[in-house]
Amino acid sequence: MYCVRPITADLFWVGASDRRLAQFENAYPIPRGISYNAYVVLDEKTVLLDTVDQTVGDRFFENLEHVLDGRVLDYVVINHMEPDHCAALGELLRRYPAVQIVGNAKTLTMIGQFFDLDVAERFVTVKEGDTLSTGRHSFRFLMAPMVHWPETMITYDETEKTLFSADAFGTFGAQSGGLFADEVDFQRDWMDEARRYYANIVGKYGPQVQMLLGKAAKLEIRTLCPLHGPVWRREIGLLLEKYRLWSTWTPEERGVLIVYGSVYGHTQNAAEILASRLAEKGVTNLAMYDVSVTHPSYLVSDAFRFSHLVAASATYNMGIFPPMETFLLDLKAHALQNRTAAVIENGTWAPQSGRLIRELLESMKNITVLGDTVSLHSSVKDPQRQALCDLADALAADVQQQ
Repeated sequence: MYCVRPITADLFWVGASDRRLAQFENAYPIPRGISYNAYVVLDEKTVLLDTVDQTVGDRFFENLEHVLDGRVLDYVVINHMEPDHCAALGELLRRYPAVQIVGNAKTLTMIGQFFDLDVAERFVTVKEGDTLSTGRHSFRFLMAPMVHWPETMITYDETEKTLFSADAFGTFGAQSGGLFADEVDFQRDWMDEARRYYANIVGKYGPQVQMLLGKAAKLEIRTLCPLHGPVWRREIGLLLEKYRLWSTWTPEERGVLIVYGSVYGHTQNAAEILASRLAEKGVTNLAMYDVSVTHPSYLVSDAFRFSHLVAASATYNMGIFPPMETFLLDLKAHALQNRTAAVIENGTWAPQSGRLIRELLESMKNITVLGDTVSLHSSVKDPQRQALCDLADALAADVQQQ
């Protein structure tokens, strides 16, 4: 049975949620599931904006058929060709053989790559600033390449001031009744997942996101409709401000993220001594993770959140402890910058991880490594404890600078 939500008099949400999928893109854990948003505008001509992943295709088509109520589907706008949003395109074309496909030139190329379909004769190619009138509504198309695929575009309904933003402004998490951001406690229940989504899915492409924000700033936006997560109709500036921070790699908060990789617990002990001293010095905005237990996507997200980062790692096969190396390479892949870092290493006979971590951090843009590496030989002794306290004092002073 259909499950549809009206957004305005003409606009309807026809998406669906998946709570069974364990990993988004087979890479990122989604314990709260994921939503796939698609939207229909009923006008003189009918318009579908994006489709869904094949896992929720049956529900999507039930929703679409209910909203159309026997009407022909005239257009499907493809803002983003990634399969979680257009895997249902082939079935859509079979069910609605007269529908015209609206997208840019790169969209058309990707359709041919994903499907064995010849859609050239029914494809409406649009470029930056082009418009499509469907009667009362006029849709303007703006290109958003590499947010986060090269064909991505956004669609602006000039009539009702609605922005269909593709993967921008999305979040992990299935819908649980509340479609709108103001129907949930977004700050409490969704913000961390919005950040984790941005940092891991879009995070590398800060300059491209800045270009998109520049285009959005010129629009009057009453409703913001992303392809994942809640729809925004109030306090849209809250999310836009977060995107401004994240896309410029500006820390949201002054605080310290401590990530440790420990084999037998001694490196963990060093991290806990450091954290305890930081709290004594007044730095209570702390987060600590065992890199072997916590998925890197959560660590990358908090690295976008905090101003300071501590990497504490055992030496393993004369290198960085593998889960720690994975995390640090993830940070580099997502272009993290504008942070202050500190390093703790451990090694029973030949500590090497500290040097390698520093080299990796220093190869990233605007990463300042604070002080000397604290080096342990197996376990923490009095001299190392003092060095950890000194490092904590230096970190606290830096964090508390205005």
